[in-house]
Amino acid sequence: MAYILALDQGTTSSRAILFDRSGGTSAVAQREFEQHFPTPGWVEHDPREIWASQMAVAAEALARAQAGPGDVAAIGITNQRETTVVWDRQTGEPVYPAIVWQDRRTAEQCDRLKADGFEPLVRERTGLVIDAYFSGTKVAWILDHVDGARAKAEAGRLAFGTIDAWLVWQLTGGRAHVTDVSNASRTMLFNIHTLRWDEDLLRVLRIPAAILPDVRASSDVYGRVKGGLGLDGIAIASMAGDQQAALFGQMCVAPGLAKNTYGTGCFLLLNTGDRPIASSNHLLTTVAWQAGGRTEYALEGSVFIGGAVVQWLRDGLGLIRSSAEVEGLASSVPDNGGVYLVPAFAGLGAPHWDPYARGTIVGLTRGTGAAHLARAAVESIAYQVADLLEAIHRDSGIALGELRVDGGAARNDMLMQFQADLLGVPVVRPHVTETTAIGAAYLAGLATGFWASPGEIASQWRAERRFEPSMPRADADRLLGRWHEALGRAKGWLDGGARS
Repeated sequence: MAYILALDQGTTSSRAILFDRSGGTSAVAQREFEQHFPTPGWVEHDPREIWASQMAVAAEALARAQAGPGDVAAIGITNQRETTVVWDRQTGEPVYPAIVWQDRRTAEQCDRLKADGFEPLVRERTGLVIDAYFSGTKVAWILDHVDGARAKAEAGRLAFGTIDAWLVWQLTGGRAHVTDVSNASRTMLFNIHTLRWDEDLLRVLRIPAAILPDVRASSDVYGRVKGGLGLDGIAIASMAGDQQAALFGQMCVAPGLAKNTYGTGCFLLLNTGDRPIASSNHLLTTVAWQAGGRTEYALEGSVFIGGAVVQWLRDGLGLIRSSAEVEGLASSVPDNGGVYLVPAFAGLGAPHWDPYARGTIVGLTRGTGAAHLARAAVESIAYQVADLLEAIHRDSGIALGELRVDGGAARNDMLMQFQADLLGVPVVRPHVTETTAIGAAYLAGLATGFWASPGEIASQWRAERRFEPSMPRADADRLLGRWHEALGRAKGWLDGGARS
């Protein structure tokens, strides 16, 4: 068997990538799917469209490599994490659209949980903060707002899952209802110390245990594909949330190594080894993965709007025709012209956790042009990452030697150089930037013996380019200071009467 097939189910597209034994990419297929915004602050996906798009790209990748199921040793799955699906166990049909991780509809419920004093319990058990970002309140909302859903859930007729569990259910023809520890740790329902669903939190959110998937290791054989999908018989051998998969794919497998993924959002993770580190700076403590009988943890900072700000320039403002054009436009001016864009379109994530912040542009003058807006948008990504790294440093005490980067926006040289200048440490871009998918592939390959050990995998990682900091520290600090002033103007924008 020549390949591992990685299914990379993201926020805006589904991808399938075939990796060979050297870690090289043999075939790639990608398909975008529709984003639904039924009311301000709400974001939904059609789970059936996600499933159809994922199967379509899997078939396309196999066809491009002229490969069949017999050539594939295993399937590895990585996915957008907190996005929530509830479906009927008998029919397999979703009872409501998938509520996406960006969705803010449960912000007021989270406020009530905080007011009722549950924040310390959630923090201690799950390593998370109470926020609409996570799956728990999304599940509760579906049970409370879909006719008959709560009664069916209590009777064991409904199933909840993040996207990984939804895909495995479909791939196995409904035979496996499972998730892995990395995705479970993002639900606000999972005890990261006992590695079990937490009965107290289920009681607080009124979620029946019967709805929950079994929790397994991230590198394990969960079943085989059934149902005439063109993939029949292939072992499904890994699941990992996209950011944990990227951490593994970047070979940040030792404590103190960190990566940042520049996707729709930005996600900075620091490996903390076999012990969870509680954050005092509004970061998340999360399970990184479980493989070979060992559980690894990470500190994480999450930015809601990273590369999505470039999509907004393209689709919302029409300043560019494709995302690739943003670097040229932003680089056509020497600086931002005093313009700062805070892309709090879905509130602010770590380290601020302000669901009522909204997008803000400050510093506009008559001399401001499209290029300044483009540059401010690109720079906003780097500013947010710098805030995350500062918080991670305060929590861990680790002075980072370098930051490994991946994701679509990591191909933007201007952004990577600006990031290195703000951080004051080298930014390292790997030769293989599909680190989320390859992380899932590596975990699946380890479960099936396709690769013998993590050491064999580590020998495949190599850098494509290092961006060394060149900006004087005083200049970087001045820019960061102005950024924080702009942040202050974006926070708490929605008052009590306008919250949605």
